[in-house]
Parts: sequence; structure tokens; C-alpha cells
Amino acid sequence: MRVVVCTIVHHPQDARILHRQIRALLAAGHQVSYIAPLTACGVRLRPRPGLTATDVPRAAGRRRAGALRAARRELARLSPGADLLIVHDPELLLVLPLVGRRPPTVWDVHEDTAAALSTKAWLPRPVRPIVAAAVRWAERMAERRIHLILAEHGYTDRFRRRHPVVPNTTYVPDRPAPPGRGDRVVYIGHLSPDRGTSEMIEIGRLLQPHGIAVELIGPADAQARAELTRAQAAGLIRWHGFLPNDKAVLMSDGALAGLSLLHDEPNFRHSLPTKVAEYMAHGVPVITSPLPVAAGLVERYHCGTVVPFGDPRAAAEAVLRLSADPVLRVTQGLRGHYGAAQSLGWPANARSFVGQLEEWAAEPSRTAHASPATPTPPVPAQAPPVQVPAPSPGRRPG
Repeated sequence: MRVVVCTIVHHPQDARILHRQIRALLAAGHQVSYIAPLTACGVRLRPRPGLTATDVPRAAGRRRAGALRAARRELARLSPGADLLIVHDPELLLVLPLVGRRPPTVWDVHEDTAAALSTKAWLPRPVRPIVAAAVRWAERMAERRIHLILAEHGYTDRFRRRHPVVPNTTYVPDRPAPPGRGDRVVYIGHLSPDRGTSEMIEIGRLLQPHGIAVELIGPADAQARAELTRAQAAGLIRWHGFLPNDKAVLMSDGALAGLSLLHDEPNFRHSLPTKVAEYMAHGVPVITSPLPVAAGLVERYHCGTVVPFGDPRAAAEAVLRLSADPVLRVTQGLRGHYGAAQSLGWPANARSFVGQLEEWAAEPSRTAHASPATPTPPVPAQAPPVQVPAPSPGRRPG
């Protein structure tokens, strides 16, 4: 199967796109043509059998026209020789080749796009409701004309038909990394005010007298960048910038805790932050704000602490409890790894993902809306509930 994958918004080394989906396609013996903003992100992909890459500009803020024109050109060039086309940005729905000139097409819905507009500083506030309404209309039109896969079960209510769910699970090592020195906490992911940048800087200030560093791994948006630069200069944090996902997750090994302090935004409310799954997989205790999915995992597996929204002092106190109690730290890490191995492993989802794409590619005459009465069942987001070992006597789960 020859697959064209395109993004103009996401980083070319995006964990979901490259490290999970494309990797799964290549492992299954398929060929992938990847259209992505390589130069704009300073990326040179390492050669992999079956993978070819095409560079396009990146769409950022209000600067999107050039990226869309380049994407339209490359999609028109590559689609006729492909068996399947996957797009990862809603903007790309505007530049798809005409029906009859493109293979079966899939939109991978990464987020609640309309809800996410509330956090886009580059979009003037008065026009956000208008743009959100346009996005909802585009989503309804898309599901009538192409196939959709969703990153979260919480997105299903936005659509009139059922669509397969391919969750943001992760690779789980056979064993968690051994505990480190207990002198650092980590954050992995995009950095922005709504993801708790200010709170993590304040945690760095609170933990500095205790010799515990706050390490942030990921790119930052324009709003957060200046604040992070000042905090790093003051020695409050260590900001490593973007690292490929396979390297970023290794930096969590041995950390005292992993932070996920996302705000109570509509786009986050029904999602699992991938970082939480990654911390658990690597045996790192989780400190999370009370978003339902993340808090549910932490409470189910007793693998961390849930703190109030916007409360860096509570998060710092949770870190200090772990620092003072090595047994609690190790126990929470082992429980998190156990929970990830039971319900958050990507390989099972990878098989379902590739199988669904193969099915769509083998039926080019079928449209996404041909059989609404017999929808494709969702890919399970996690394994059936499991029994979690009881916490050690006399120890609180945190």
C-alpha cells in the first residue's frame, strides 16, 4: 500500500504522526510519502526503508496561505499514485485534490479544533465564534465526503456518525527505568500558558531551595517563549526545547515526577494528555491537574497526585512528598508502569489502525458516508479494566 501523509501545522517529528502512525505503516511493509514542514522546523529525517519526505512551508498563526498552496501542489502531484491519503490538519480539507483525482482520503482529527480556538492568541477574540462555527460546519461536511479517525473517544459527540478512534497511547518499556537521584521533575510536550507554563516556572522557584530542578522538554508558543527565557536565565527551570519524541521520553527516566498541569480548557477536558501516558510507561509518578481522563488514570492506578488547577504550591508539595518518601516514589512509579502496560500500549492500537487503513484502501469505491447504518467500530482506547494492586499498608497513594 502506498500512503501519502500530510501536515503543514504539526512538527514533522510529531509523536502521533511520525513515531506512531508512520512507524506502524512502515513496520507493516507499506510505503509512505510524507509531506511536512521540514526546513521550517530544522528537521532532517533519518532515512528509513519505505519512507520519502517532501518539504513544504509551515502554517503558523495568520501565515498560512503559502503553506496551503505548497500542500495543494504536492498533494496533486503525489495523490494519483497513492492508495490512501491521510491529512492531519483541518486546513488541508480546503486543498484536497478533486474527487476522482485522489485515493480514499482520511482526516486524522487530533483535537477539538473549534474549542481550541479559545486559546489562539493570534486569532482576534471577536471572530473566534465565527471561525468556530465554520469549523463545525467543515467537520460535518468532511464526514460526509471522506473517512475520519479520532484521537479521543470524547470527540465522538461532535459528529453525526461513528468513526474509528485511534488513541494517543505510547510504547511501554518492558521494565521501568530505575529511580534516579530524585533531584528533578520533568514536563514533556508543547509549552503554552494554557498548558501551565507559568505554574511550572513557579514550581521551579518553590523547589529551588530544595535542590530539585524543573526540566521542560518541548517547543513553546510565542506567548510562553519570553517568560521561559527569563525563567531559564534566572535559574528557575531548565528548558531543553524541542526533542524528537523517542529522545524526549528517555529524558523522563529516573525523574522524581512528571508534570501535567493543563488548564480547564474545553479542548483538554475530554482528552488524555499523551505526556501522562508516557510518564506512566516510564515508571515516573504523575502530578496532574484534575482533567477527567488524566485524573481518572492516576486515581485508578494510584500512580501520582491530582492537584487543583492553577495551584503550583500544591504541585510543589506533592514533589516534596515524593522526595521525602522513596518508597512512595517507587511504588507510584511501578503502579504507573503496570497501568500503562495494561491499558496504554500503542502496538495493539497500531494493528487496528493499520488494518482499518488497509480496509479503506482496498475499497476505493466506498465513500465515508455510504453505510451509516453499519459504522466502523472504534478502535478500543484501552484494554478492559484490570485489578490494580492495593497500595502498601500505611502508605497513601498520593
